[in-house]
Amino acid sequence: MMIEPTLLSNFFLIGAAFAGAFIVALWISLIIWCHRDIRRRSKDPLMHVLAVLVVAILFLPGILIYLILRPPHTVEEEYQLALEEEALLQTVEENTTCPGCGRRINEQWQVCPSCHTRLKKTCQHCKKLMDLSWDICPYCATPVPGARIISNDTLQEDAAEDL
Repeated sequence: MMIEPTLLSNFFLIGAAFAGAFIVALWISLIIWCHRDIRRRSKDPLMHVLAVLVVAILFLPGILIYLILRPPHTVEEEYQLALEEEALLQTVEENTTCPGCGRRINEQWQVCPSCHTRLKKTCQHCKKLMDLSWDICPYCATPVPGARIISNDTLQEDAAEDL
């Protein structure tokens, strides 16, 4: 069975036309994808134009260059990261909550106004606020009445006993 040369040339012509159409469709789709992607990654119009031109002129090497040089995060991702950082900073700064009810309190309050939980105590000598767990005032070195005071000598004796 012999194949006619005209049939074979027509077959190659049709195949070449489909391959050419596929390459043109790929080229146009890469340009459109690049345009959409750079719009999500940058607000600079000059960057939009340059990215699309690189892909349109250089085709496959252009898309590789674009993928290497494009911003790593989208504008939305950058915004979300900034929000997360702000929220973390806010939680670090707003760490003063009432142990009884969990509401926000001021560092200078002695009692929570919501649940009446005692938050601080006042030094008998200098009248400054102290944490409830402190046995001695750090401002004037006055011991809290009724608290057991540990001197440096006692601390050294306890340390020697531990050894």
